[in-house]
Amino acid sequence: MKENLKLPVGVENFQEIRQLGFFYIDKTKLIEQLLEQWGKVNLFTRPRRFGKTLNMSMLRYFFEIGTDPALFDGLYIARNQKLCKEHMGKYPVLFLSLKNVEGLTFEEARYRLMELIAREARRFSCLSDSEKLTEADKDSYRALTAQRDGRYVMDGMLLASSIQTLSQLLYQHYGQRTIILIDEYDVPLDKAFQHGYYREMVSLIRGLFGQALKTNDALHFAVLTGCLRVSKESIFTGLNNFKVLSITDARFDEHFGFTDQEVVRLLETYHMEAHLSETKEWYDGYRFGEADVYCPWDVINHVDRLRGEPGAKPQSYWINTSGNELVKCFIQKANKTTRDEIERLVSGETIEKSVRLELTYDEIDQSVENLWSVLFTTGYLTQRGMTENGAYRLAIPNREIREVYRLQIQEWFRETVFRNADQLQRFWIALEIGKTEEIVSYLERILSNSISVFDTRVQDGKKENAYHTLLVGLLAGNDNWLVKSNVEAGEGFADIIVETEKPDSGMILELKYSRTFAGMEKACETAIFQIRDRRYGEYLENDGRNEILIYGIAFCKKKCKVLMERL
Repeated sequence: MKENLKLPVGVENFQEIRQLGFFYIDKTKLIEQLLEQWGKVNLFTRPRRFGKTLNMSMLRYFFEIGTDPALFDGLYIARNQKLCKEHMGKYPVLFLSLKNVEGLTFEEARYRLMELIAREARRFSCLSDSEKLTEADKDSYRALTAQRDGRYVMDGMLLASSIQTLSQLLYQHYGQRTIILIDEYDVPLDKAFQHGYYREMVSLIRGLFGQALKTNDALHFAVLTGCLRVSKESIFTGLNNFKVLSITDARFDEHFGFTDQEVVRLLETYHMEAHLSETKEWYDGYRFGEADVYCPWDVINHVDRLRGEPGAKPQSYWINTSGNELVKCFIQKANKTTRDEIERLVSGETIEKSVRLELTYDEIDQSVENLWSVLFTTGYLTQRGMTENGAYRLAIPNREIREVYRLQIQEWFRETVFRNADQLQRFWIALEIGKTEEIVSYLERILSNSISVFDTRVQDGKKENAYHTLLVGLLAGNDNWLVKSNVEAGEGFADIIVETEKPDSGMILELKYSRTFAGMEKACETAIFQIRDRRYGEYLENDGRNEILIYGIAFCKKKCKVLMERL
């Protein structure tokens, strides 16, 4: 492999990758397995950014009449000469990616779908004058691409039958049944649900798929991809030839996502072997079937950034391609039991859940249990095996996804806390006048009702960071205070210094983590001693503030203790 190969950031066209010298992880064994493990209609469900579109493009260029065999030189599938001779370049192929079929209204989305199908039909202009088609057949083809004032004009019935009609015309012209590839089949349903026209879109997709995939003699086989396995009763009614290959299926489990060996080879290609550990920590951890895989989008983006910036630290790439509304909705709906389960997940534990792999979009947010299932199927959770009763042991896959939860938890926390302004105001007053009992009462109530983001695997000395973040957030909400964190003061760094509205007063807060409840008193005393010993008070005194309260605050799980003294 040549070191100067470009990395395919955002490139999902197989031909472009192979002809223009991009790095490519060979997934062509998918072709062999697809033909050997035959299914008339095959649905692959995987999270977004796991190579679904590129794999579909690869299938298209392998099977499509007129393909360039050189595209597959040196790849796994080329070694199976018998299969290549029999199937490569032998079929008419319809390739439709529905990822951009959306709109604020049903009419907008419907037109996007019509436009997509019409443009795919225009690729086969040979049909307009084919000697193997009747004039009526040619008229049917022209109807698929007809325009008025620059816009396509299929009516409802024609649109519903459009994929079937086009596949039949191709069958008649080429004398070979058609392969239908539909990428991101569920995106129109997702967008429809978000914008309030879900039932109309379900009806349209059901009619479209029913005719193209169920009652179509011109169909050789079909492959669909998506994030969710939408309920059969919703859009796949009557499809008895339907094979679903989800993230729990061991078949085809290595073909979406990068395996450990593939990531090692990628890093070696660009002399970045030293970055394997961080790449694994941030982007590995997904379990599809029996395969452990990385998110390809993350890995490629990380390596690409390192090529231009060798000292770059891992970043969140996958999560930045979505608004992560699903996690937000989940956290908002969580009761106390669910919040405890989220805490365990964030701290690196697993939880046991029975999941539904088949849902309709209008069922997703009907219950927290459904949301568990969707988080699993969309990549926000993964599995670490099953229990004897068939429940999955769910876990957060990696550091990147853990950051999603942390950020959404923090946002939820701010919204929850500041919604009860009266209680927060009383907490601020208690701090200003030194009412430790009220301070403890408020903090413990907040801790009890919140979702902690403490990582139990970190050293004790670092556990106080989460409490620190929580307290700074509470204090910074007071617009009349200047809150400073980790301030250089005296002979060290004070955890939190607050300059209050009164020009001659202020507060210094030192936080400690205690491993036991019994040790909290001592931890508070240690914090007070530290403030005095390292002369943190000089920071406020130099500003003319002489009425200074100092706080030693100790935390243990969801309990706290507060000591206050005047400096």
